Order: sequence, then C-alpha cells, then structure tokens
Amino acid sequence: MKTLDTDVAIIGSGTAALNALREVENAGGSWLLIESGPYGTMCARTGCMPSKLLIAAAEASHTIDQATAFGIQVKDKIINGASVFERVRAERDRFAGFVVKSTEARPDKFRIHGHAKFVGPTSLQVDDHTIINAQSIVIATGSSHFIPPPFDMIKDDVLINDDVFELQELPRTLAVIGTGIIGLELGQSLHRLGVKTTFFARSDRLGALTDPVVQKNAQEILIKELNFNFNSSITHAEKKSSSINLKWKDVQGGEHEQIFEKIVIATGRKSTLPHLDLEAAGLNYEKVIREWNPQTTQIGDLPIFIAGDAAGHRQILHEASDDGRIAGKNAMRFPDTIAQVRRIPLAITFTDPQMALVGKRYDELEPGKFEIGEISYGDQGRARVMNQHRGMVRIYAERQNCTLVGAELFAPRAENLAHLLAWAVQQKMTVQQAVEMPVYHPVLEEGVRTALRDVMSKLKLTGNCRSVDLAEAPGT
Repeated sequence: MKTLDTDVAIIGSGTAALNALREVENAGGSWLLIESGPYGTMCARTGCMPSKLLIAAAEASHTIDQATAFGIQVKDKIINGASVFERVRAERDRFAGFVVKSTEARPDKFRIHGHAKFVGPTSLQVDDHTIINAQSIVIATGSSHFIPPPFDMIKDDVLINDDVFELQELPRTLAVIGTGIIGLELGQSLHRLGVKTTFFARSDRLGALTDPVVQKNAQEILIKELNFNFNSSITHAEKKSSSINLKWKDVQGGEHEQIFEKIVIATGRKSTLPHLDLEAAGLNYEKVIREWNPQTTQIGDLPIFIAGDAAGHRQILHEASDDGRIAGKNAMRFPDTIAQVRRIPLAITFTDPQMALVGKRYDELEPGKFEIGEISYGDQGRARVMNQHRGMVRIYAERQNCTLVGAELFAPRAENLAHLLAWAVQQKMTVQQAVEMPVYHPVLEEGVRTALRDVMSKLKLTGNCRSVDLAEAPGT
C-alpha cells in the first residue's frame, strides 16, 4: 500500500469537488482527487440536464396538444419513445462528456480511483491500495437515492431518476412515488408523452412550496391534469411478470390495488457521509450536521470541509458550486478560515406551470413583520396571449423598511421571473425601487410589477413606503 501526502484531499469529482479543486490550484496548493465511480457531475449525468431534455420533449408534445386553442389542427401526432430517450441520452452524454474530458485532462497521478474512508483525523485510506495524509480534507461525495421499505424486496425492479433516462421505450402505465421536485418533473413529463401516470404521496404537498396560498393554487391546477393519491401509504409492492402490483391505503384507510408497468421512486435522497467511517476522524454523522457551517463549509474547528449535496444544505448545482469554492479556499487557508456571504436562495422546479422559491420562504417569515403582494396569472395579459394563464406569484416585503425579502411562484416561465426577484432581493431593493424598474408591454413581468404594487399599497399603511406608479397598461 502506497502513501501520498498533499495539501488538500478532495473526495468526489462533481460540481462541488471541481470548484474546490480550482480554488486549491489558484492558491498554489497541492491536491488529490478521489473518486469511486465515473467522472462527471450528477447534474449532467443523472439530474438537471437529462431531466430538462425529457421535459423539453414533453413540452413539444404538449404544445401540439394545445394548438387547437389557437385555431390550429394537428393530425396524427406520433410519439416515438425510443427516439425521445435516444435524444435524451445523446445530449446528456454530450454534456457529461465535457466534464469528464476536463477532469481526465488532469495528470493521472493526482487522480485516485476508489472508495475513501477516514483512518485518522486527516488521513484517508482508498480501497486497499493508498493511504493519503492531507493538511485539509474536502468531502464532496454528493447524495444517494433512497428506496423506502415497502419496495425493499423489489428494489432491483423499480426505477430511480437515473434509470428513467435509460428506458428504451415509454411504459404504458407508471406509478410515481413522491410529489417532490424530481417526482413532479419526471411524472408530468412522462404523462405528457402519453404515459398513464399516477402519483402517490404521504402528504398533500406539491414540490417545495411553503406558501399555503400558492400551494393550494398549484394543487387546484395540477389536479386537473394529473392523477394524485395524496395522504396515501404504500402497504405492499410485488413483482408480477413484467409489471409490479402495488397496494396502498388512502387517507380514510380504504385499501386499493393496481398493476403498473413501471414504478419510479422519487422520495428524496440520503447523505453519503455515513459511508466514510467518520468515527476514525473523531466524528459522527449527527455531530457533522450540527457543526457544519454554511459560511465556511467547515465542521467545527476541524480541517474538514463539506461541499455540495453531501452537506444536505441546498441541494442545487449553483449552491454546490459556491460550497466548493468556499471549501477549497478555506481548506488552503486553514486554520485561518473566513466566512463567506452566501447568495440569496433560489430554487426552481420545471413543472408546467413552473414553481420557484426566492429568498426567504413563506415558512421562514416572522409573523407580523411583513406584507404580501400577489398576482394571479389566471387573467394576466401576456399569459392569456400564450394560452398559459394559470398560477400566481406572492412577494414578501418587510414592513419596517419596505425591503423585498422573498417570493414564492407557481406561474408560466417562473424560471425567468424568479431570477429578476432574486436579483432584487440580493440587492436589498425596496419595493419602491423595484416598481421604478423598466417593464415592457406586454410581458409576463408585468404581473410581477402588479404584485409589487399590491404589496406597496399595503406597506404604506404600516411602513414608510411612498406609492409610486410609473405606468399603466391593459392586461397587466
């Protein structure tokens, strides 16, 4: 067994790990990158990019279905499932290939393949071939899928999100277990590609929305399109020939049974930290989670830093990138670590309508210290033009200083609206300042301005906001 010494040992090779590596290089430090699986980020290989490719195919199909609203008749739509997944995989491999190529371009001697575990406070053993002694360690091992107990006996027969993109054909029927971000995105896409899809959830919540008004609106709209079994509990799952027999209880305790060709498990992901033998570093999982600092990514005062999904903080690519940058910089500075100012939280779910959370969520607001402005897109001008007049936006502002602090959205093209709001919140803009920004006509952004006007009208009763109205236009 060989022994290697380095300034920073980085476990993992995804987004967080690669950003940490760059910071170590920029600081002139030595590094070793340890990976037990294939190179390439989860986003490119099994997450963001392949899911958006599938969603894009579903959007194309749905656009054809909605063409009659514009007086356009489309006959004989044919969905070729094999071709859909072929494009998904081809483009996914292209995206992932860029990352793999750049990683493999680095010298072999700095890339160690195998599973790492702690054998000391700053020492790692990789399989049975290498001991690594480092001044600091960055853990960027990501997360792994979670299969709930009812599916233990058939775990090799159910699909996780990774498996969906490897399908050769579209199944006839599908059960999606979970109504979080992954379940909703994949489930709605497959439904729009002609798969008879049924959702199961232990609660009655959709996605990450915490605002009860927006959540209710999302449920009312999506229930019209999709089949949900809320507040249900799976009691049994059994393989039957090439299908799976699923049994469940509804909220009243009624028992149900149905056979599905495929089942997708989308019940969340779990930490990979317990697989690293943390005890050898004088740690345990609970201590790591309790003492992890998002401003430094450091565990307590130790030379150990956690970045990306492994930290369980905000499991989103741009947050993983920031984690890695902070971790790499502080790993080189240890023990003189510095706290970094984090960017405003921004999360988007690519359903239709899209969901988004900006800044402080509704459930993080302090009661009595904020006002809410809202807009329904049910009759918003640009949304009606596009035949996408569904959903709403709710914007939160502090009473004391009229500053924008957050928003929750379920609206057409919320990915774009949310970015404008996130930039405004990060700049600590007041509602007056935001209203004074230019807005074209007719655009979806006019709806955001309407919500801003709404919250401003409420703030002037309790705060120091002056009503400013620079434009009027029909259908805003």
